[in-house]
Amino acid sequence: MALFLEQVLNGLQLGVTLFLLAAGLTLVFGIMGIINLAHGSLYMTGAFAAAWVAAETGSALLALPAGLAAAGLAGMAMEALVLRRLYGRDHLDQVLATFGLILFFNQGMVLLFGRQPLLVEIPPALRGTVELLPGLPYPVYRLAIILVGLAVALGLYVLIRHTRTGMLVRAGATHREMVRALGVDVRLLYTLVFGLGALLAGLAGLMAGPLFSVQIGMGEQILILTFVVTVIGGVGSVRGALAGALLVGLADTLARAYLPALLRGWMQGPDADALAAGLAAMSVYALMAVILLWRPRGLFPAHA
Repeated sequence: MALFLEQVLNGLQLGVTLFLLAAGLTLVFGIMGIINLAHGSLYMTGAFAAAWVAAETGSALLALPAGLAAAGLAGMAMEALVLRRLYGRDHLDQVLATFGLILFFNQGMVLLFGRQPLLVEIPPALRGTVELLPGLPYPVYRLAIILVGLAVALGLYVLIRHTRTGMLVRAGATHREMVRALGVDVRLLYTLVFGLGALLAGLAGLMAGPLFSVQIGMGEQILILTFVVTVIGGVGSVRGALAGALLVGLADTLARAYLPALLRGWMQGPDADALAAGLAAMSVYALMAVILLWRPRGLFPAHA
């Protein structure tokens, strides 16, 4: 039982990381109509900036704002210099342009930091484990990631549903010309929305740094799962992004944890492990297919 609960918590930790990425991605697509393949590059930017500052200063407190600022500023620069010219253009143009940005960011990180992965230590205050239940010790750092992700989800809900800025964001998604006619600077609004999405991606990247090595191309590895989360949850829906991220995180983690043991009862160890790895990788796509058969527009299709 303790092992199962531990895997559920691991799934939640993966889920909230995916949510931080998917929330920004779904906001940008739902409000601005932009398919941004380079969203994972902002995740990588936040991770590299935080890792470099932590290595140079030895301070996790300085690494946090550095990672957030680097990702946020990179995102706003990306929107102002490139994506602003793609509003209203065909999605193929957006895909090609943002794929080019992936190459640009990857090569830029090579020039700045080299090709070797950067190793990031867990902050001293978040090391060790805490016993959540008798016989269930759990790493403090992973628990902190879960709590931060849930706090961000609550903050986004309040921002979008209960503030004037959120009202403008929702209105700009469906009545862009009307909002512009009322005197709102829609261009600035879009830049700020994109910057928020980039900041969330950077937060996910810097929190993932101590768990995985910070390396070139790390954004592309997680981007596919992020798109799956966005499709499952419903394009433009932050609530859907949270639900989809938690489902994907749990499905992926539990499949990888339990399928090998399940299949070893039917075949030899190495064959079972190989098949289990393939089936676990397919599990999130099978989940997406089932949900889309049930709800073709996702769980919560909306613009908020």
